Amino acid sequence: MTTYPILTFTTFLPLVGAAAILLLNQRLARWIALATTVGTLAHSVPLYLNFDKTSSALQFVEAVPWIPSWNVTYGMGVDGISLPFIFLSALLSVLCVAVSWTAIQMRVREFYAALLVSETAMIGLFACTNFFLFYLFWELMIVPMFLLIGVWGSAHRTYAAVKFLMFTLAGSVLMLVGLIALLYASGTLDFQALAHTTPRLSLLVQAWLFVAFLAAFAVKVPMFPVHTWLPDAHTEAPTAGSVILAGILLKMGAYGFLRISLPILPDAVQLFFKPMLVLSAAAIVYGAYVTLAQTDIKRLIAYSSISHMGFVTLGIFTLNRSGVEGAILQMVNHGIITGALFLCVGMIYERTHTREIADYGGLFKVAPIYSTFLALFCLAASGFPGLNSFVGEFLIISGSFRAWPWLGAMGVWGVALGTTYILWLFYRVVLGDVRPGLRGLRLDLDVREVATLVPLVLLALVIGFYPESVLGFLRASVTQLLGVVSGPGEIAGRL
Repeated sequence: MTTYPILTFTTFLPLVGAAAILLLNQRLARWIALATTVGTLAHSVPLYLNFDKTSSALQFVEAVPWIPSWNVTYGMGVDGISLPFIFLSALLSVLCVAVSWTAIQMRVREFYAALLVSETAMIGLFACTNFFLFYLFWELMIVPMFLLIGVWGSAHRTYAAVKFLMFTLAGSVLMLVGLIALLYASGTLDFQALAHTTPRLSLLVQAWLFVAFLAAFAVKVPMFPVHTWLPDAHTEAPTAGSVILAGILLKMGAYGFLRISLPILPDAVQLFFKPMLVLSAAAIVYGAYVTLAQTDIKRLIAYSSISHMGFVTLGIFTLNRSGVEGAILQMVNHGIITGALFLCVGMIYERTHTREIADYGGLFKVAPIYSTFLALFCLAASGFPGLNSFVGEFLIISGSFRAWPWLGAMGVWGVALGTTYILWLFYRVVLGDVRPGLRGLRLDLDVREVATLVPLVLLALVIGFYPESVLGFLRASVTQLLGVVSGPGEIAGRL
């Protein structure tokens, strides 16, 4: 038990910053947002420095009675699974402020306030220890993201924002129904208490609860076939909105599987793991093929996220150590790499005002610094050895072969397709002759933009060469999680 509420402070500091932005002069909005996000990031560092990697228990725990009639406690705490995402949320929020510095000129105060509210929702969701708070932060995230897309997005922003809202609210309603049913069935919403009480529920009850929660988690991931909102949202969102969508929001659904479905509904997981594996494999291959057909850079990266997140859910439902550890690592990797790619797209779009791949070509000759950063992130996205995605994909595919050999083959196929579409994108945008429309433009990065991308480069290299920097934190928690659910070999014998 900690005497200082570090998680509460880290979670709600951005909300305080958002209030300050709305109350003070608009000229201070950018600087308040920057100071708030940097302060939040700095405040999250002690979580890493003081975390005990050998323990699977929740750390930095805060618990205060909140709604006694529902047995609901205001509870905060982190384990090795949630810790990396708190840090990633704080880091990406700083970078979103930086990349929006000159790009956002309309309703600046409201934009940065929405950005900071979304940071509170993201950190709070990963730091909370009961389902009631989880649902509140889950719903809170919808509001600022809807505004970021609908107010500061591109030409078709209203359509994309409404589509995002409809899909996410549809899933959230079913999650709310499941939450209420879970409260009545178990008498508690505390995650640790639920992990001990809900396995005693009948398989039928667990199955219905799993389906209710799946509706919400699958939309957020997004899993095939409820993925159609994602390309529109990514394409129309401002750069900061795309970075948050790709870097954190998609991880919320996968985190829901890890935090709720697997430990709380183990019998239902045993019932549904095969369909989940099939859907994941379909998402990997389908997403990769659709990505190959894209002509808009943002839509290409958006569709690639469907394939990459298919790897994540595939790893989770292999229910073995390699797969689950690889899935969590790949969630972090995807946030880093796809966030970086959207930053790169936003930076060049601010100069050229086009996202069509056909309008580019020869960028290396006119923007060598930009091209170097893009090359590194494209290599990382393709799973190049020595960069962060390689280790995550290796662990997931090895876990898939152990669970079901043909899944491993699908994973390898997906990696091959992923390498094809990302390197083909790089070839068309960076190599070849300079397009006439690009001549005379000042396309290369300035100091602020380089500083925005450097932290993600360092993370890609550090995790690539030393994956234990992430795996070491989550190993004990994954061991505890896998102790709750049986592996696929054991499950197959029971069905």
